[in-house]
Amino acid sequence: MSRGRKWTKAEEEWLRESWGSVSIGAIARKLNRSVSAVKVRAQRLGLGPWLMGGDYVSLNQLAKAMGMHKVNSYMDQSWIRNRKLPVHFKVIHKCRFRVVYLDEFWKWAEKNRAFIDFSKMEPLSLGAEPDWVKVQRRKDSMAFAIQRKDRWTQEDDQYLEALCGMQRYTYLEVSRMLRRSSGAITRRCVFLGIKARPLRDDAHSVWTEADIAALEDGIRNGDSYGLISMKVAKSEKAVRTYVFRFYGTEKADAVRAMMGKGHFGAGAPERKDA
Repeated sequence: MSRGRKWTKAEEEWLRESWGSVSIGAIARKLNRSVSAVKVRAQRLGLGPWLMGGDYVSLNQLAKAMGMHKVNSYMDQSWIRNRKLPVHFKVIHKCRFRVVYLDEFWKWAEKNRAFIDFSKMEPLSLGAEPDWVKVQRRKDSMAFAIQRKDRWTQEDDQYLEALCGMQRYTYLEVSRMLRRSSGAITRRCVFLGIKARPLRDDAHSVWTEADIAALEDGIRNGDSYGLISMKVAKSEKAVRTYVFRFYGTEKADAVRAMMGKGHFGAGAPERKDA
């Protein structure tokens, strides 16, 4: 193979079009260049890692796109084992990679969109996106604005302790003031050793037909439980309890799948508009 030969515009264009879908060895043979020369030129053209150029990405690249630093035990357990994210293996230059095909990922992601926080995913970080992703990203951003998921500060802890100590605010009210879920508030009280708790939301325990309709519509549309709790004026804990009572699970994606099949849970009132 020739060395030191200047790259032509036609060769660079072919390299761009083939990167990621044609093996590096095949590209080198086609252009009559060494593998190392192809890699160097691809780097200078800003084509990125070879795996990012095709119809799949490495599992690590997917993790980074979804706001994680790398694949961890949580992703292995919750994404792959529990929710069956389709993962394949590729061998490239004697290296074995776990990869995810993008068409399979988007189908899986749509079924598990209540589980994924798309607000952490930069638009187009995995290339072209289905239309529903933009809508879901906006919903997840709204959910974060309503309900924080960042670290508790010392000021947050002091405010929580003061609110609990007053014994006048319900979980729903404390949740809105702190922008935290009822579950997060309970866990923080346990962590800090706060014995007082917000009052139970007994005044909001009755579910009307309008509440049930709003709940079902929210789940169908991929709204978070935080957003749904705002619509029905009940704490997230109350919403989750109602869902579990009638559907046997709190997983919104599983409940949405049941609704799609015409199942509304044991004892749940069937909706005429469902």
